[in-house]
Amino acid sequence: MLKFITRRSDLPLDRDGHSLFLPWLIALMVFLAVLAVAGILILSSITTRWNQGVTGTLTVQISSAEVASEDDPRLQAVLDVLASTKTIYRYEVISDERVLKLLEPWLGEVTNSNDLPIPRLIDVELHSGAQLDTNKLVSQINKIAPGSSVDDHQVWLERMVNLIETVQILAILVLLCIGLATVGTVVFTTQMGLAVHHEAIDVLHLIGAQDAYIAGQFAGRALALGLTGGLLGLVLGIIALMGIGSLMGRMDGYFVPDLQLVAYHWLIMGLLPVGVAVIAMITARMTVLRSLRQML
Repeated sequence: MLKFITRRSDLPLDRDGHSLFLPWLIALMVFLAVLAVAGILILSSITTRWNQGVTGTLTVQISSAEVASEDDPRLQAVLDVLASTKTIYRYEVISDERVLKLLEPWLGEVTNSNDLPIPRLIDVELHSGAQLDTNKLVSQINKIAPGSSVDDHQVWLERMVNLIETVQILAILVLLCIGLATVGTVVFTTQMGLAVHHEAIDVLHLIGAQDAYIAGQFAGRALALGLTGGLLGLVLGIIALMGIGSLMGRMDGYFVPDLQLVAYHWLIMGLLPVGVAVIAMITARMTVLRSLRQML
């Protein structure tokens, strides 16, 4: 990899022992970056799915003591209230079998709904962009079936989105720290190289070499080392993600959301080694040019 990328150099940079640790440090940084980026992308996808699936929906909950069965006239009266509400697009009474299926991860298998005081649930969907006066709807329903409630999923969604956004901000801060650590590592390594090869650099100046040419030598070396370490970190990151995905695949889907990565997620993570290598190249070039100007 290094021989393929690095052009002919008048400085023996490939013999520098201090630069041997650079690919390993970059590999570690890219590995952490892959995990952070994967977390950001997955959380963003989850937020989008929740927004699409939960926004504009409500759940009306009626105590089983108030409505004994689906034939109860009080249930029909509640449905009439929902039908007469203009902002409501559709509603559906959730069967006891579906409710028991939803409760199964927590309560285990329940064969008879009479064993539990299961409330009557009505799934309600609003018209797109419609605003519902929840308090008014609750008041109307409670006149028919006292003790009923209306769960606005938007409140729950906003709390979860706020939590996810906080985690995403922390992941972005981690990425920034990784970038700063990469820059600092390349700066240190480059300055060590300048100190080791200062005599050879003086000779190159005497024979007419420009600062840009010398900086290009260091930049090419940093690019090669960055790509080598970056690809290693990417491979390790992919292995880690596959391992995490395998472990989560064994867990119950009721408790763990779908954390699959799609094609463009992999593309973004695949560009991380290139991005880190370019950062290393630019950093090395700027460090050399600044140091040489100070030496003059």
